[in-house]
Amino acid sequence: MIHPEATSDKKPFAEPRINMEKRRDGSILLSSEIPLQDDYSCCVGEWLEHWAREAPERTWLAQRDADDQWQRISYGEAHRRVIAIATWLLTQDLSSERPVVILSDNSIEHALLMLATMHIGVPSSSISPGNSLMSKDHAKLKGNIELLRPGVIYADPIEKFQPALKAIADLHDATLVAGSSSASSSGTLPFADIEAHSDENAVMAAFAAITPETIAKFLFTSGSVNTPKAVPNTHRMMCSNQKAKELVWPMLAEEPPVLLDWLPWSHTFGGNHNFNLVLRWGGTLYLDDGKPTPALIEKTARNLREISPTLYFSVPRAYDMLVPLLRKDASLREVFFRRLKLVFYAAAALPHHLWTALEEMARETTGQEIMVVSSWGSTETAPICTDCHFNATRSGVIGVPIPGTSLKLVPSADKLEVRVKGPNIFSGYWKQPELSAKAFDEEGYYMIGDAVEFVDPERPEMGLLFDGRVGEDFKLLTGTWVHVGALRMAGLEAIAPVGQDIVVAGHDRDEIGFFIFPHPEECLRLCPDLPENASLETLVKRPEIIERVHQGLQALKADGGGTSTYPTRALLLSEPPSAEAGEITDKGYINQRMVLTRRAELVKALYADVPDERVITLNTQS
Repeated sequence: MIHPEATSDKKPFAEPRINMEKRRDGSILLSSEIPLQDDYSCCVGEWLEHWAREAPERTWLAQRDADDQWQRISYGEAHRRVIAIATWLLTQDLSSERPVVILSDNSIEHALLMLATMHIGVPSSSISPGNSLMSKDHAKLKGNIELLRPGVIYADPIEKFQPALKAIADLHDATLVAGSSSASSSGTLPFADIEAHSDENAVMAAFAAITPETIAKFLFTSGSVNTPKAVPNTHRMMCSNQKAKELVWPMLAEEPPVLLDWLPWSHTFGGNHNFNLVLRWGGTLYLDDGKPTPALIEKTARNLREISPTLYFSVPRAYDMLVPLLRKDASLREVFFRRLKLVFYAAAALPHHLWTALEEMARETTGQEIMVVSSWGSTETAPICTDCHFNATRSGVIGVPIPGTSLKLVPSADKLEVRVKGPNIFSGYWKQPELSAKAFDEEGYYMIGDAVEFVDPERPEMGLLFDGRVGEDFKLLTGTWVHVGALRMAGLEAIAPVGQDIVVAGHDRDEIGFFIFPHPEECLRLCPDLPENASLETLVKRPEIIERVHQGLQALKADGGGTSTYPTRALLLSEPPSAEAGEITDKGYINQRMVLTRRAELVKALYADVPDERVITLNTQS
């Protein structure tokens, strides 16, 4: 159901009210006192149907065209095209056993095809383009295709994907559809051909058969270490998630949201949280062709000079690159903060210096405070399980359970492992029953693998802090646990602003070490005599940068807490993290284990009995 007038409450967020039950075994159950009504939509397609009737001329999506102009599509036009595409899909013998696979960056056609599949009860799977374009052996893509056995594969532009398509040719019998930006290609069907005819009666008959348990899409886990797992996302998972969002963010009903977003639809943050939020509330989504990389962040800045978002969603790495650009460009700041209601981060904790920088720039630019909020979840939870719908006391607060979702906090070593249950939680991995059985505990709670801690154990409404991945933590040879997530954040604050990210080393060692990915712009700011194009190789050797890291190492030790809470050595890396090698995900999150594995020789150098000149130690001379 759609209720655009769902609330008259003028407060932007609902007040957090939490039930807490402490069990004899030491576990704790947390849930929201706000009930999750059962009147949420049956399927995602209801939102498109609603806005195509109520606001047919309103822009739904916009993307840059070949002439660098914004190409827009309205809700009415989107609905017409979705019906036509769905008409063709009905002729292709598709099902959950033969879904549609999408190999493409975010685009209008990508969105239309995704919604067309959902309109007839057939799943689609947007697979990370990196699996096709950055891989040499296409091992992940082969695993994806073998698991799904698709009936249709869409690629755009198809010529870019030809090596990948050749690698998987023997693994499927799918019809290949070429996106409209493709050159002509034999053996493929042009996208224009699949929307040439329309049979709305047939499409709506299929639409009427959709239930909340119908699989809407398959999303793959990152597969950083093992073969990726396919997560069936049902309409119930996604629709209940957006209903919970409505209950804790009543401001969404006040005006249609406007987003500029780069987050890939092959991941749950961009493809479920952001995409669905815009569609649910009849908003407008501008597709950002920039990304948080040195080569593409300027495209994001260019787009933000034209588009004033009402909500801004991204990951900490992106804010780390965006903040220096905002700081030095008053016109960019003015457009960015003009209509902005809140800044939202997820996928990792936001370093405190970035949090305060965003708050200060918003205040200086508009005279108003800006909310900086977060949430927490995963591919398996569609995605949010907790939401910070209040003014947090510090960065890293992931909020409280959303309506309808229950958390179980289980003591594990000296942490609280968090497990989840609710209508937004998946029922198991696709065609992997053994992995599915291991994913849930005896009470049916999904064991997500993360840890949390209370901001204040006596006041659960103040929220939870993300306390790292249980699997990332390790013991030193002394037997003491190293909590990687917390130490990474402490390290970034201690060496600010020179570090863009930190990888924590020390497995099977007596001491902790840091690998530091430097922040080029901030390092240049500390070295004003260097040209703007100075290389990372030059920057990591500069005494100003080395001294800042040395001061940070000393500060962390001075904070006390023992050898598991501070590093004794660090190494500044002159090679950025490699997406192709799996060191960084599509969302900009560092894969700690992959960096340590790929850079094993540097680990040896970091821990050499006589460190070379690259290694900064607590004894390094200032």
